[in-house]
Amino acid sequence: MKKIFTNAFALILTTGLFAQTAGTLTFNFTEVTQSTNNTYNGNAQHVLAVWIQTGTGTFVKTKLRRVGNGTKDHLPTWAVNAGGTASNATSASCNVVGATTGATLSSWTTQNITWDGTNAAGTLVADGAYRVAVQSAWDHGTTTAATQTTYFNFTKGPTIDHQTPAANVSLTGITLNWAPTSSVGINETAADAAMSIYPNPSTGIFNVELKNANTIKVSNTLGAVVYEQNVEELLNTQIDLSTFANGIYFITVANEKGSSVKKVMLNK
Repeated sequence: MKKIFTNAFALILTTGLFAQTAGTLTFNFTEVTQSTNNTYNGNAQHVLAVWIQTGTGTFVKTKLRRVGNGTKDHLPTWAVNAGGTASNATSASCNVVGATTGATLSSWTTQNITWDGTNAAGTLVADGAYRVAVQSAWDHGTTTAATQTTYFNFTKGPTIDHQTPAANVSLTGITLNWAPTSSVGINETAADAAMSIYPNPSTGIFNVELKNANTIKVSNTLGAVVYEQNVEELLNTQIDLSTFANGIYFITVANEKGSSVKKVMLNK
């Protein structure tokens, strides 16, 4: 009996340690415009990399790499972490599987990054501590005034992690959201009230086909209701979220017998 209990306890402990919650991370920011006195060729040319690491710094997946041959030595932190060398961010040894890549940027941009919880091999990674790493460089020098590497820690797991980190020398308007596919307190199973939604993700307009629903509402990852209305039992309608911030939202339809919840992504 003691052996059976020990084995059962070990199984429960192992399951908890290696849980792999599916979900979506959305990470948004706007680059700070730098003085032309400190930039490549006196204009807006600069390099940028965004990637996912474990909480201890182990590489998981590159999400964005913008760099050229003339600037390939200006993303050393990303290049080394991604499997290459500090002097060559364009090397084939740098892992960019599934990443958005391109030449040196020529303007200061707003970036909307999403991550589905998988590594470069497409495998869903274990729950735990992770971080988004961002490296930006806008001068041929290596001083902190000309390059910036920032880390944003979050927890991947069954609970929503919503953050609005403070701005720094290179980034502003920063938001980070980890939203599990089935969030705590959210029931995504079909009930007597049902719906289908398209497109998803959307740039703003979501088409909603309803069945047996009396009410419809939209809430953000903090649980705040941002849209709500009464509806007919059978109705096709549109929900316009274009004025809201990019990220994950939950659309709920309900009647007196039950409700149905679907997760949608706004990516303008």
